[in-house]
This record gives sequence, structure tokens and C-alpha cells, in this order.
Amino acid sequence: MAEVPTFLAPRAALREEGTDGGRAADAHGEGDAVAIRLLAPRARFSLRIEPPLLARAKGTAGFMLDLPINCCRAAGGRMAMRLGPDEWQLSGPQSGGIHIARELRASLAGLHHALVEVSHARVALSVSGRRAADVINSGCALDLSPLAFPVGAATRTLLGKSEIVLARWDSVPGFEIECGRSFAAYVRDFLHEAGRQFRTTD
Repeated sequence: MAEVPTFLAPRAALREEGTDGGRAADAHGEGDAVAIRLLAPRARFSLRIEPPLLARAKGTAGFMLDLPINCCRAAGGRMAMRLGPDEWQLSGPQSGGIHIARELRASLAGLHHALVEVSHARVALSVSGRRAADVINSGCALDLSPLAFPVGAATRTLLGKSEIVLARWDSVPGFEIECGRSFAAYVRDFLHEAGRQFRTTD
């Protein structure tokens, strides 16, 4: 039986650092080597469903599930990441969270799955600029070259001591890092400290 998600309004992230309701946007110029900013909250859902059911669920509520493992795709404001054989993270505009949850429940009706709303548990940061990969590699051993980690790649990995989900979307420059809300300040500070050698703007 599917676990019915209860949509909760996410709490502000990193507000103690002077952000505006969790919507920090670090000022930076075109010449900056790297820019790190806190992204606006999104509606997020964790979906587990067996691969044999994908033929019946691949177009679920506007999210395309028929992705290779460790890949991501965005369309129509909705974003899907396949993080394992039977695991996806789905996200969309925060304002449409309740509507997205209803669409997902309707699309998956009759299919054995687990769907959990995790908006309040996750925070996302953008790391962009010509030295973005170098900053992330200060605490992450993955090869982030375009050949090894191209646009459309997404994976669960570590940054320092924090588990993160790292993605490279085709719709935005640079990388996106998601982490647990309780690790958000640590991840943000780690990135800023690593970026000092590249003159990261604060």
C-alpha cells in the first residue's frame, strides 16, 4: 500500500545567515570564478517503485521516470532524478506542491509504490562559475569533468562529511547540490571556505 504524502510548508533554511526566508542569492559578477547561492524551496517527493512497473508509470504526473540510473531530466518546471534502480526524487514549484501530490497519487493508483513528501527535509544550493567543479572537488572525489559527469547526470555522494545529491541540469549552468536541512549550514560553509582560493563572492 502506498504511503500517502502529507504536503508540509518547508521551514526557512539558513535564515540565521541573513537570508530572506531561505532564498539567499549571493551577488556575483560575470568574472567570478565561482558563485554559491541558496536556491528557493521546492516541492520534493521521494518515489520508490519497481522497474518492471515503469512501462505503466514512465509519464507519471509530468515526470519522466524512464531515465538511466544516475541521470536527471527537467521539463515543464518539473524535475526528476533517478538515484537507484527503484528510487527517484521528484520536484516542482513549491506553490504547486499540493497539486503535484494529488497528481502523483492519481497517476500511481493501482501500482505498488512508496511515495513520501520530503520538501521540508531538503535544501538545494547552486554552485556555478568556471571553478565550480574545483570547489566541489575540495570535498568530493568524483570526476566532475564534462565527459565523466555531463549535463543530465545526478548521483548521491559525499561532500566532506555530509551526504549530498549532486546534479548537473541542462536548464541551469553549473552544479546543484541537495543535502539534508540539518547539514545545510555545514555544506554552505564548506563550499564558501573551499572557494576562498578562487575568490568566491559572499
